[in-house]
Amino acid sequence: MDVAASSGITYRWQLAGSTPRTILQTIGNGCAFLDFNNDGNLDILLVGPKLALYQGDGHGHFTDVTHQTGLDKLHGNFLGCAVGDYDNDGYDDIYLTAYRGGALLHNEGGKGFKDVTKEAGIAPQPWGSSAAFADIDGDGKLDLYIGDYVQFGPNDGPELCLAPTGEKTACHPYFYKPLKGVLYHNLGGGRFQDVTSSWGGSVVHGNTLGVAFADDQGVGHPDLALANDELPGDLLRYRNGKLSDIATAAGVAYNRDGSTHAGMGIDWGDYDNDGKLDLAITTFEVETKPIYRQESGGLFNDQATSLGITQAALPYLSFGVKWFDYDNDGWLDLIIANGHIADNIADYMPDHSFRQPTLLFHNEHGAHFTDVSHTSGADLTRPIVGRGLAVGDFDNDGRVDVLVVDSGGAPLLLHNETPQTGHWLLLNLVGTKSNRDGIGAIITADIAGRHITRFCHTDGSFFSASDKRVHLGLGSANTIDTLTVHWPSGRTDLYKSIPADHIATAVEGSATLQVK
Repeated sequence: MDVAASSGITYRWQLAGSTPRTILQTIGNGCAFLDFNNDGNLDILLVGPKLALYQGDGHGHFTDVTHQTGLDKLHGNFLGCAVGDYDNDGYDDIYLTAYRGGALLHNEGGKGFKDVTKEAGIAPQPWGSSAAFADIDGDGKLDLYIGDYVQFGPNDGPELCLAPTGEKTACHPYFYKPLKGVLYHNLGGGRFQDVTSSWGGSVVHGNTLGVAFADDQGVGHPDLALANDELPGDLLRYRNGKLSDIATAAGVAYNRDGSTHAGMGIDWGDYDNDGKLDLAITTFEVETKPIYRQESGGLFNDQATSLGITQAALPYLSFGVKWFDYDNDGWLDLIIANGHIADNIADYMPDHSFRQPTLLFHNEHGAHFTDVSHTSGADLTRPIVGRGLAVGDFDNDGRVDVLVVDSGGAPLLLHNETPQTGHWLLLNLVGTKSNRDGIGAIITADIAGRHITRFCHTDGSFFSASDKRVHLGLGSANTIDTLTVHWPSGRTDLYKSIPADHIATAVEGSATLQVK
């Protein structure tokens, strides 16, 4: 159920210019669930030329604190966001991507944000898209990757192109020079260094719209997966101080037919509970939305068709995407935000629409996905210009909620009211040798003979950031037999007999789990 208006959120996005619009005008924006004041309740960040921050009370109501936190003073063509505690002080910091800009915002003890971009050594980007924080080299500090899209402007190619029927419309990205993202190493002391070239990050193809880190090999160094628009996908692996692109060898650079596809959103998650992380990517209409299942040896195979996702998702142009367990049955479900990039698409293709429904797929024990969009509430099927998407439990009831950007209106704040959900655990991580929030940690749970693997991250989706707390759906089990936290530092902490339906905190090195 969409509770945005009743919860106190009044923000609206408005498309710039007039129809027909360019790809810059319709690329859309992102959003985030974060806990900026560290009170245990999720807050909401909405990104656009005007920023908005809403403080949550943990009971479903939000108060606009944009002015109080200084975010109303920031100006720019802001597009997306990344969330991470880069200085390990216990408070969520923010990086805002932008067209011809970008901003690193330091959290001043939960009272407000300070723009420290220049002092940190982070350069303006020509067209920053998605970004993400992760500790790539294992030094306990979060590094920053900023994806870039295409070289776009009055002197860089046509702003509008002709549709087959002669109408002017948004251009395909191949009309523009690809831009490559940048990697910043966290030096500590609030400083970052551009290590894109020295670490080998320049091997990427460019046209990046989706960015997602995960230690999918369990070695303490996260891989970086990039969703690129109509260029081969990238999968960067860090070993011995250098990055290499293994996407082609791993099977995630191209679709199952060996062709490139549009790449908008991206997210890691173990959908079949085999202990190996899989990769979902959203694409253009009439393109398969790949679900790359990780096989043995770190190879991936696209299982979207056999899982039943292809036909349901094929008609839509998809952006935001997240794995999440909405009914707490212990299996990751999938949600996708959709909306066309050409605002006048119906003028020359009458059977198409700029506004499109949001899709929700229920995971049938890892073997198949069922499209439950039409049975999960009218707000999912209501057509929107879907772009960014984030997930998080904003009322702390153990059921994960969803925030969706509608570039043509108000955000959707979808309160999870699924009946007869299973038991759950919501896990906070506090790193001591690892980064403060344990970003990159892998959590395994043994539950009544079942084995579940989840990991700590805020990134993924499209231009957006999600709740850093690790959510585990437990099904009918009211106790976790064994909970293991594999920290990025290499340390492993093990806890036994954890009661369900609680919010818990694991401190790295502690023998006891703190359960509320």
